[in-house]
Amino acid sequence: MSTLTIGAHVDQEDPIAEAKARQADLAQFFLGDPQDWKGPKIRYAGGADGLRADAEATGVGLYVHAPYPMNVATTNNRIRIPSRKLLQQHMDAAAGIGARGLIVHGGHVLKADDPATGFENWRKCVERLDIKIPLLIENTAGGDNAMARRFDRLAQLWDAIGAAEGADQVGFCLDTCHAHAGGEELGTVVERVRAITGRIDLVHANDSRDGFDSGADRHTNFGSGHIAPDDLVAVVRDAAAPVICETPGGVQGQADDIAWLRDRV
Repeated sequence: MSTLTIGAHVDQEDPIAEAKARQADLAQFFLGDPQDWKGPKIRYAGGADGLRADAEATGVGLYVHAPYPMNVATTNNRIRIPSRKLLQQHMDAAAGIGARGLIVHGGHVLKADDPATGFENWRKCVERLDIKIPLLIENTAGGDNAMARRFDRLAQLWDAIGAAEGADQVGFCLDTCHAHAGGEELGTVVERVRAITGRIDLVHANDSRDGFDSGADRHTNFGSGHIAPDDLVAVVRDAAAPVICETPGGVQGQADDIAWLRDRV
């Protein structure tokens, strides 16, 4: 990569100031409580228009992460239908602030379900969604019936989505911790993802607190977890995509990780 565009997951009150405090180019954040079903909230003092204008003026790129409970793959109507509604609300709000993408987890089906049902539910979701900015599906760390943990499932998911109108607006977010904890070797991960999706739009660069194939989604700072530093650097270099660090430690911890990665890529 000739230029590494890198940022961090930050609080949404003032993501521009949070990015600047970390010497970052990008800011990713939630629009509301990440564990809640309530609609998105813009907490920036200048509102949606002010955040969009100020981000453009300062050159900070914005990404929005969808809430965790959202699961558009599930066969449970009480979760799937509200998830579709909430996803559209976050899509509209993210577009309103000029975000470069909306990240959402791939979700899962129940243990007794046929995974094909989840893939079809994703296809229907994409067809019905008014996609205003890129929708970036993220690989996940755990769950035996997850849509995007194992890459054989990811391939089936991508085949299903590819049949939907609007599929060209669906991209991929590669999380290094999730891939490692999900049982996918990082040494070949970029090549294998591109063979499936044809693209990597964003990298979530995180070390993993837990071991390979643990299924545990627990991020830690670079060099303090179970991922070999050279593997982290290679993924970022080979993906040649914008990078978000979702590591702990607040301003200092993330600033150190950003500097660490910049020094090595």
